[in-house]
Amino acid sequence: MADRAVVLWMHGGGWYARETGDVSWLERFGLRVVHARFRLSGEANWPAQLADVRAEARAARVPGTPFIVAGDSSGGHLALHLGLRGIDRPGDVDAIMALEPPIDPLAADWPRARAEGNPWHRLLGHVPEPGDAATRDCTVTTHIGAGPPVLLLHGLDDTAIPPTQSLDLAAALCRAGHRAHTMITDGGHGELELDRSDIIEYARQFLSKVI
Repeated sequence: MADRAVVLWMHGGGWYARETGDVSWLERFGLRVVHARFRLSGEANWPAQLADVRAEARAARVPGTPFIVAGDSSGGHLALHLGLRGIDRPGDVDAIMALEPPIDPLAADWPRARAEGNPWHRLLGHVPEPGDAATRDCTVTTHIGAGPPVLLLHGLDDTAIPPTQSLDLAAALCRAGHRAHTMITDGGHGELELDRSDIIEYARQFLSKVI
């Protein structure tokens, strides 16, 4: 079952740095983890990052084997785009797992996302703006439709990326007919205790439904 599934993991780092995260919590489910590489925002602007992880996914997936995309922080943003929009077509990803992901830079309760020099600014090459095509394209909720189940984990005390980013996404996913499994728990950004028994069990239940 889970020992046959492949997970393409996308690292965090605000799209401008490579943060080496601990993925042992995924490996404990018997999943084979493949680490994706993609151009950082100092090398190319959006949507180069999506093109790169799509290429990584094509190389990593195994025909007939469950394929999951996952990531933390900005990597969670990329995992959601890849899973919702598809690798070659919508529906060719079996599940998405996103930890504390940024979703919408125009959210009313996240003014920092629209500040000069913010990671979104670096990703787009300009400050996110209403009506801007690139801003709309990089906003996860733009691409919601019938698609794979999604697991969202977010820290209640996250001041870098508000937990409302995951909560608002979960509500939008449910309205569109997705299966959205969402846990908001203790911890700040990058402080989720992924070896905690309740988080492990929550993830296990999610995986048992999709693999």
